[in-house]
Amino acid sequence: MKIIGIIAEYNPFHTGHAWHIAQTRGLFREETAVVAVMSGNWVQRGECAVADKWTRAEAALAGGVDLVLELPTVWAAASAEGFARGAMAILKATGMVDVLSFGSECGLAAPLMELAQCLSSPDFSAALRRELGPKRSFAQCRRQAAARLLGEETAALLDFPNNNLGVEYLRFLPPGMEAVTVPRRGAHDGKTVEDFASASLLRQWIRAEDVARASPFQPLPWKGKAADLRWLERAAIARLRSMTLEEAEALPDSGDGLAARLLCAARQTANLEELYALTKTRTYAHARVRRLVLYALLGLREQDRPPSPPYIRVLGFNGLGQRLLKKMNQRAFLPFFVKPAHARRYPSEVQPLFDLEARFTDLFALCFPTPRPGGLEWTTNPVIIQSEQSCRLPKESQ
Repeated sequence: MKIIGIIAEYNPFHTGHAWHIAQTRGLFREETAVVAVMSGNWVQRGECAVADKWTRAEAALAGGVDLVLELPTVWAAASAEGFARGAMAILKATGMVDVLSFGSECGLAAPLMELAQCLSSPDFSAALRRELGPKRSFAQCRRQAAARLLGEETAALLDFPNNNLGVEYLRFLPPGMEAVTVPRRGAHDGKTVEDFASASLLRQWIRAEDVARASPFQPLPWKGKAADLRWLERAAIARLRSMTLEEAEALPDSGDGLAARLLCAARQTANLEELYALTKTRTYAHARVRRLVLYALLGLREQDRPPSPPYIRVLGFNGLGQRLLKKMNQRAFLPFFVKPAHARRYPSEVQPLFDLEARFTDLFALCFPTPRPGGLEWTTNPVIIQSEQSCRLPKESQ
């Protein structure tokens, strides 16, 4: 059996994701299983996911995934490099993933691998130092350095978001793991194309409670209210206004004067979108600003992010996924647990990060019109699909 690893946010899971999974399975003649490392309740663009991680895991299982593992927030809400580093470490730590599959605009693994090798080389580091300067974003400098070493045509692949993320995955590809890429098919930037809709458009519809428009593009009917950071908007501004410069500079990725600029902007507006606009410059990318605001809201400091994940958390599985868990039990390089109570078995390695994740989930619970209770990280068990019906295990006794 070929075991395929996929890294995703599934925010929300849609027909484009299902197509990627089906196309990947079609590349292999033997039986396949799909393991997805999925972001938890907070995502890379610096906001809450539209639905909690268990709801999104259930949709992923309905859409073709067999086993869903969590990418903890400290990596899920990081830059592309940090996101890829954490997710690839988890895939490697399962001890059983044979192939990494990701979507890309170019659909070719070879040039992306060439870029990945270039970006990890000493020559690139030297070229990047020569490009860095004021009034230029890191992404621009990075692309120009790659162009000097590989030529404009290859460097231009970095202009596309899925290519760029794929390159970061390949930088951390472990020895012995194959990599394949599927040409991305679907819509971008708030559009629909044939049977596909962009994730941003689906989030827009769902948050506007226009569920009927979103449903044709999702494997499961939408239920309940959507999570939205607007319910914590004033809390985020209050946090920024009460921070000292020293505290702001302790946030991840807050260097180059960005922390001071962000605090100054927070005193000028109580609106997050305005805050992002006031802080953003050619040097400080919009996504970086959004993530920094999220770090402040969550109380996430640079020292809270370990060098690598200390555990593997299971969010959901089906019958085939249950077989994969048995395989992991023999091969995994890290402690892994299915029920949250099992995290207490590994106090020194696991507990600090799991406690942090529990705090982040408690804050996520406030991102709804009617706030959810705290403590869900400890009381919610994985989603299990049996006989084509999804269900959850009973809650742990308190």
